[in-house]
Amino acid sequence: MPVRILSRIFSEKKWIKIINMPIIIVATGIMPPARAVIYTMWLTVGIFFNFVVCRRFRGWWASYTYVLSAGLDTGMGFMAKLIYLLLQIKNITYSNFHADCDSVPGITALR
Repeated sequence: MPVRILSRIFSEKKWIKIINMPIIIVATGIMPPARAVIYTMWLTVGIFFNFVVCRRFRGWWASYTYVLSAGLDTGMGFMAKLIYLLLQIKNITYSNFHADCDSVPGITALR
């Protein structure tokens, strides 16, 4: 309904009609649980790469869009495993992880 209403209100905007709400709802449902910063980065990279780069460098975008996607996914997986292993070597777990902020008076670690 929101897409239909928006497409009637802004009839001169042709891109509103190509929004597919079932795909958006299903895609957000299968996203892994994560902090909000990850979603904003996905949105930022997606908008930049699929609008700016696609319009200015169409050939390059057509050749490397899947390579960039695979590289970002692989890099995230690799870094998640690397950070996990490095934290385990130092015996740092979630239960004893805390942040001390000595530069700001009145801020203490949560334990």
